[in-house]
Amino acid sequence: MNGISKKFSKNLIVRGARVIDPQNGVDEVSDVYVSDGVFVDKFSGPAEEVDARGLVLAPGFIDAHVHLREPGQTRKETVKTGTMAAAAGGFTSVVAMPNTSPAMDNAASVKLLKEIVSSDAAVRVYPTGCITVGREGKALAPIGSLKNAGVIAITDDGSCVQNNELMKRALEYANMFSLLVMDHCQDASLTSKGQIREGEYSLLTGLKGWPNAGEDIIVARDVILSKYTGARIHLQHISSALSLEIIKGAKKRGVKVSAEATPHHLALSDRCAVGYDTNYKMNPPLGSEEDRQALIKAVKDGTIDIIATDHAPHSITDKDKEFDYAAFGITGLETAFAVCNEVLVEGGHITLNRLIELMTSAPAKLLGLKSGALSEGYAADFVLLDPQKSFVFDKTYSRSSNTPWLGKTLKGKVEATYVGGARAYPF
Repeated sequence: MNGISKKFSKNLIVRGARVIDPQNGVDEVSDVYVSDGVFVDKFSGPAEEVDARGLVLAPGFIDAHVHLREPGQTRKETVKTGTMAAAAGGFTSVVAMPNTSPAMDNAASVKLLKEIVSSDAAVRVYPTGCITVGREGKALAPIGSLKNAGVIAITDDGSCVQNNELMKRALEYANMFSLLVMDHCQDASLTSKGQIREGEYSLLTGLKGWPNAGEDIIVARDVILSKYTGARIHLQHISSALSLEIIKGAKKRGVKVSAEATPHHLALSDRCAVGYDTNYKMNPPLGSEEDRQALIKAVKDGTIDIIATDHAPHSITDKDKEFDYAAFGITGLETAFAVCNEVLVEGGHITLNRLIELMTSAPAKLLGLKSGALSEGYAADFVLLDPQKSFVFDKTYSRSSNTPWLGKTLKGKVEATYVGGARAYPF
């Protein structure tokens, strides 16, 4: 088992919550029963009871895009701190990106990560492998060996494969091994030295612009290659209105593409860069308000399949410098639900049930996981929420704090997280 290897034998009853389980079409006030770490219909005998009246009980959130930084970059994050942040944010499963040191481009590296996870993780962790050796875009990594080592997808994450022929071969091999390919869509020739989205605010601030075309061109390429190879490809952190049009059209034609949106791209725009606060510097950069509204619309109409955080922790020294030299990235595990709740649900765009679906059963389906639902026999991974509760985000369990939401008031509180029937948060 990834992440949580301990078995839990105690019986647990969660009383009186509003139970929302999108996969099974459930939205009702009821009790939830857990025995031996899995959901059951009912049982008799002694049990621990949790009073959850006034709260929402939902499947544990699943994040398909997380940087845990270990091994090799532990000054930014560790498996322990990253998964604690995940638990605090209501996530019971996370998918770890392979941009570690060493990179996850061989079976030995994957084995090392799994050993760290088995001893340190607070939630379930699923590893990904690299598309190319060293994420350098020059030679394919041993995809079959990576699959045998236990990766659930391959990606070069922040280093988009620029060679189209190499990417085509990667998709062909991934298809042979029934592996999902995740792609960070960035044409390096168009985005070199780019700092914020090209447009009004890049001109106003004097910061080097990063055009939407830098994303759009790779999205179009990936759609074409998926069509030719029949391989599944997942497009990470989409931020451009034109990219969304391309994806929507591809889906109508039956191309096997999926896409994710991040909370920060849904909530923020390039206008935030006016103050030169490096906590607003991320990759891809924040889009225009037009892009942001297009992204919200794409969540509503199903063009966007899942919400994923792209949790990218950086140390203070990585961020506390001139904007041009600061690292790209933002943490997001602890604020994801609240930010999306405010923007999408409180904003009147989607229902709470739909938001929960985007963070539970939808990513489970994408990744092929037997989770994301409260079904009998499933691991008892769930979260207790108060969507109406406001709170000040003033404490982070991540090793890094590169987020513009630190110290801000948010609406939608994670009260408790359970993994395999055992409380993972509060700690």
